[in-house]
Amino acid sequence: MQNTKEFIQAQLKTLDNGFVATPETRDALEAFARSNNGSMDIILMQMAIQYGYRLALETVAETLGE
Repeated sequence: MQNTKEFIQAQLKTLDNGFVATPETRDALEAFARSNNGSMDIILMQMAIQYGYRLALETVAETLGE
């Protein structure tokens, strides 16, 4: 179980070091979507993917008792 927790923490750290910022909250993602007025859709899509991955990792960590 410790290896799983370490893996989750390592993956969460990688989300903060990428070229495209991973939103911390859904509100932050929605704010970016509103402000870009339809441009940079590829970046918006990547942010959404990374946010979904963050949510999944945090949910697994919570389930494991992190």
